[in-house]
Amino acid sequence: MSHSQNNGTAFLYDPVFQKHQTGLSHPEKRKRLTVIVNGLKQAGLWNVLQHPAVRPATVADLAAIHDPLYVDHIRQACEAGMLFEPDEVTLGSPGTYDAACMAAGAVLDATDTVMTGRASNAFCAVRPPGHHAERNRAMGFCFFNNVAIGARYLQQHHGIRRVAIIDWDVHHGNGTQQAFYDDPTVFYFSIHQYPLYPQSGRANETGAGRGKGFTLNCPVAAGSTDTDYRRVFHDYLRPALARFNPEFILISAGFDAHHADPLAGMALTEQGFTDLTRLVMEMAAEHCGKRLVSILEGGYDLKALTACVVAHIGALLEA
Repeated sequence: MSHSQNNGTAFLYDPVFQKHQTGLSHPEKRKRLTVIVNGLKQAGLWNVLQHPAVRPATVADLAAIHDPLYVDHIRQACEAGMLFEPDEVTLGSPGTYDAACMAAGAVLDATDTVMTGRASNAFCAVRPPGHHAERNRAMGFCFFNNVAIGARYLQQHHGIRRVAIIDWDVHHGNGTQQAFYDDPTVFYFSIHQYPLYPQSGRANETGAGRGKGFTLNCPVAAGSTDTDYRRVFHDYLRPALARFNPEFILISAGFDAHHADPLAGMALTEQGFTDLTRLVMEMAAEHCGKRLVSILEGGYDLKALTACVVAHIGALLEA
């Protein structure tokens, strides 16, 4: 399949994501996806995007990353029909298991869509988010690690050997790092505010065993700007990816480094996220035939989130 033609951008969304209920005062609320969909329609992008059907991830898909007993524990907690709190910031509801399975499944469908050449790239507008979820632990609004499950699926179902995960959420993706810390086949890069929840992601966390050197953490101080982020991508990420030479790139696309976000202290703008998107797209064009799937993580100011996602998808459509 030639990747020279523009096959467009797929947008993966399903109403079942809204079955995950956290209440109106929780930052990770249902309205986050409503405003994204409306924003894309208002920007005239909705009808330009492809809208593949979404299927739920199977227990086997989830178990590539998570302990099957943990998966079952989350399912049972949801079936009990009450709200539950796996940690002090994370809320689950009766619909959470279905939503979380579908969120992971959307990533798998997105990788299928790009691998078969039906789209050049894809964006998954999912919730709950994923990158804090560890092997047997829900954390930081996350239940199943969508991006990690997607990386393993690419390897197991599409024969991809080297996957790069680029995480620009303002919080460090501790769950993703844990999943691949000793694995030389998945390169994990994170740029994040430090110190900040979950307090991991120091620069000296570079992997273990055979995975040594395949984790690249770039902790940056509060107040960092578009320019600071571009510099890190240029000086650190680009040469690291050139050495790794990925066959597929996944983005953990949190938009909570935006200056308006209530949960962090960064100074990025919509233009900054456009620039980062284009930089990653250049790397994808250089190494892996443009193959790129982006997955929503954080972003908690509704107006900023909408503007950033519209900017991000606008850039993805340039592929």
